[in-house]
Amino acid sequence: MVRRFVAERRRDPYYRAAQKEGLRSRAAFKLTFLASRFPILRPGARVLDLGAAPGGWSLVVRDLIGPRGTVVAVDLRAFEAAEGIHPIRGRVGDPRLLARLGRDGFDTVLSDLSPRISGAYATDHARSVELVRAAFALAREVLHENGSFAAKVFDGDMRGGLEEELRPYFSRSGPHEASRLARTVLRDVPDRPRLLGERGRPRAPASAP
Repeated sequence: MVRRFVAERRRDPYYRAAQKEGLRSRAAFKLTFLASRFPILRPGARVLDLGAAPGGWSLVVRDLIGPRGTVVAVDLRAFEAAEGIHPIRGRVGDPRLLARLGRDGFDTVLSDLSPRISGAYATDHARSVELVRAAFALAREVLHENGSFAAKVFDGDMRGGLEEELRPYFSRSGPHEASRLARTVLRDVPDRPRLLGERGRPRAPASAP
């Protein structure tokens, strides 16, 4: 099993690209590609990175937003700190986390949260969807107006419903194609996590009074 995992990982195009570019993880390469397509990481931005360990996304974000920007990285696990990144050890969904994030808010919230893999894909997919919901609930509390939200979600039957659930909270003026982005990138690598993203102005859903 371990040998098979290593072999599959080495064939993974994201893994190979990350190694070639000297990035800390395959997820870091995916974020680099996402940022090249959508303006979610601007110089000087304040960015909240959820599920940050081992720190690959945070390093990419730091380099893209530059020295005037701020990266706050949250994870349950401790991970190696890096210059320009402010780590917080905590759990998304814990009400104490909001207070620790301060009152300055964020221009972008990223979520690379992943459930503990059970081996039952339907279960893991459902847990992944719940993690996106938890990340978005936090994002609603801390995002600036015209802020951006991007999250990883395992593909499955609940993905379409999740997209519909989140879409009303964002304006139609900005692109929301990020929810389709990884379908093209991963067309030859089935059953991989897919990126879900929206960009626009956070607002109350249309059905709200």
